[in-house]
Amino acid sequence: MSSKDFTQNDRNIAHSSAYETSIIKVIFENVEEGIMITNKQKQIVAVNPAFEFVTGYSSQEVIGHKPVILQSGLHDSAFYKKMWAKIDTDGIWQGEIWNRRKTGDIYPEWLTILAVKDADDCIMNYCGIFTDLSERKSVESELKKRTLTDLLTKINNRFAYLERMKALLLTSAATTTPMRHAIYFLDIDRFKQINDVFGHEVGDKLLIAVAKRIQKLLKNKDIFARYGDDEFAITLTNIVHPREAAKFAQQVIYEMEQPFIIEEQEIFVSASIGISLYPLDGTTTDELVHRADKAMYFSRQTGPGNFAFFIDDLEIDAKRVLLLDTELRKAIENDDFQLYFQPKVSLSTKQVIGVEALVRWKNEKLGFVSPAEFIPYAEETGLIIPLSEIIIEMACNAFHVLRANGYANVPIALNISSIHFQQPNFLETIQKILEKNNASAHNFEIEVTERTVLENSLEAVSKFNRLKQLGFTLSIDDFGTGYSSLSYLIRFPFDVLKIDRSFVQHICSSEEKQGVVDAIIHMAHRLNMQVVAEGVESTQQAELLQEIDCDFAQGFHYGKPMPLGELLQFLAYWEHIQ
Repeated sequence: MSSKDFTQNDRNIAHSSAYETSIIKVIFENVEEGIMITNKQKQIVAVNPAFEFVTGYSSQEVIGHKPVILQSGLHDSAFYKKMWAKIDTDGIWQGEIWNRRKTGDIYPEWLTILAVKDADDCIMNYCGIFTDLSERKSVESELKKRTLTDLLTKINNRFAYLERMKALLLTSAATTTPMRHAIYFLDIDRFKQINDVFGHEVGDKLLIAVAKRIQKLLKNKDIFARYGDDEFAITLTNIVHPREAAKFAQQVIYEMEQPFIIEEQEIFVSASIGISLYPLDGTTTDELVHRADKAMYFSRQTGPGNFAFFIDDLEIDAKRVLLLDTELRKAIENDDFQLYFQPKVSLSTKQVIGVEALVRWKNEKLGFVSPAEFIPYAEETGLIIPLSEIIIEMACNAFHVLRANGYANVPIALNISSIHFQQPNFLETIQKILEKNNASAHNFEIEVTERTVLENSLEAVSKFNRLKQLGFTLSIDDFGTGYSSLSYLIRFPFDVLKIDRSFVQHICSSEEKQGVVDAIIHMAHRLNMQVVAEGVESTQQAELLQEIDCDFAQGFHYGKPMPLGELLQFLAYWEHIQ
């Protein structure tokens, strides 16, 4: 080979070496992974732009230093000893490590360290290649958070509650000292009506506000979750005595009773709460939640804004509910109900000016079933609609009997459920029943509760106006117990306002109650409405109501609810003594 050939070969090698160096430089400067190269003494000799971007250090600031400048302090010396031992043995280490940026922020990275050796297998350099995991960790954390968090209220969701309960009960079962926990199942009363009236956006904001109020009452160790739409589950951990569980329930109920201000509107709600106790009522989450749910259902039957502990009798009660459903459906099919009537009396003339129809049901298997039990159940199941139609039919028949006995001037008041009223065909149905029974709307009064007028819509106003045009007298019942507001009294064409018995029963002993009743009467009169006081039980109450210009009274002082035959006797006797 000539010298010319050698020269050309050297040129080729030099060109190739320069080309390779150029490629390496381009890759080194443009890869997204951070790269750090040290000498065999572990002093940094080179870093790439990605390293500078991720760590915040410039190459001038780190070259000559050891990688310890990046250490976060989260890993102990044993960690690093094990890492370098693997590099010495295998020539490579890979793993997740937490380092510190120049700003002081700690961040996770996936790091690979390679030992670079020469032809004699001696270490020349170490090369560290890393990927910043911060964004990925953030995404993973957010996904985990979303999996465990209710997106609306930002508290635990149902899945997270069950997982935390599982861990709590495992720990509790393993402890030598017995532990007690209280499990609460909470449901917001009449939440559907709030959604219907104010809209779902207001409903959502109410749920957020409810969660915040309850959260303030809890300790870090307690568990709180949104279990369903308007249902919340709470675990009060490591309680000393059941009295502690009852006290907490009272605190929650008090918090719920304070008005919520949502979009500049005052909204009043209440909550029904059921309580089960670990380990008395169960040792698994399913048992405890199921029994707290049953207790909640029982508390709701006693009225809104109550709480109840689970007792074994509620298991029996569940069987009664099944029997109630079966027998109620049979009774509706067979018209197996009776109407009782309670007179309403004019305080000035002492004349009976009307009666209120009240449904009663006696069943062979269940005995006498209180309306407080079967009416709410009928509303919950939708059976209230056929039941209401039966009651209106019976009231028509009763009026014909009253008229035949000379009492055509005694109108019958009918209680209409909000569920029935909201049916699209409500007006058509009630007109058909009247036509079928040859009865006039002028002989009847429609009583609705505040729950019905919550549906403050054009459709509801139109329905009330149509009822008025047909000839019905319209009455608002139980005034003062719900969302009492002047706005609907002005908007809806009511003729009569009925003051709830809870105000009347203390009118003689409480100046505050008397003041409220007095104010309601004068307000109603200014709106051209007549007033009926419910629950009048004494002469003293009747006289005081007359003094403050109440129009009518209803209660045991005048007569208890009675079947039609007894009502005829009562009316004849009342005429005789006046």
